[in-house]
Amino acid sequence: MSNNNAVFDIGCRLCPRLSHFLNETREKFPDYHARPVPPFGVASPKLLIVGLAPGMHGANASGRPFTGDHAGIILYEMLHKYGFSNKAISTDLDDGLVLKHCRITNAVKCLPPGNKPIGDEINTCNRYLVEELKTIDKKAMILSLGLVSHKAVLKALGLKQSKYPFKHGKIYQLDDGRSIIDSYHCSRYNTNTKRLTEAMFSEIFIQIKAQLKI
Repeated sequence: MSNNNAVFDIGCRLCPRLSHFLNETREKFPDYHARPVPPFGVASPKLLIVGLAPGMHGANASGRPFTGDHAGIILYEMLHKYGFSNKAISTDLDDGLVLKHCRITNAVKCLPPGNKPIGDEINTCNRYLVEELKTIDKKAMILSLGLVSHKAVLKALGLKQSKYPFKHGKIYQLDDGRSIIDSYHCSRYNTNTKRLTEAMFSEIFIQIKAQLKI
């Protein structure tokens, strides 16, 4: 993964509310990463997974997307099951987990209060997603986890929201050869309420594998 500051800047402090909250979090949890969380995975992925933002005791603690909290359990299980990682469990940066053909990132790179970034923060962080989308394979699939991620991807690609409404399981083929596939976010709330079941999430990856042919 490139260290290009256009794609990711661990020193970014463009959002005052998020920067202040990270400072507070670092004081409360001095062993936590508590900085912008970098993307994780291969340099030119065939599959780019875009989440919402780091979780307090997950990515914000570990420094890796979807690592250390409930949301990552089902995601990494699916990545392993369908051949996108060498392990089914992601625990920390030293666990030896390696992704294949895949990279995971977030629409907002910093932990937001209450796990809810505001519009200005999503828009400010979008500059990094714009640059990151330039690094993916020319026929890559972009998996948007949730409505906020979906809208952030469309904004980064300069696409009209009205033309590409969010719908779980929907694939949008783009003119440039890439495609977007939508899924409900694998959050604890969505899985506990069965809005997203394991079978539903598995079907998403079956569609991805079928299209990528890997």
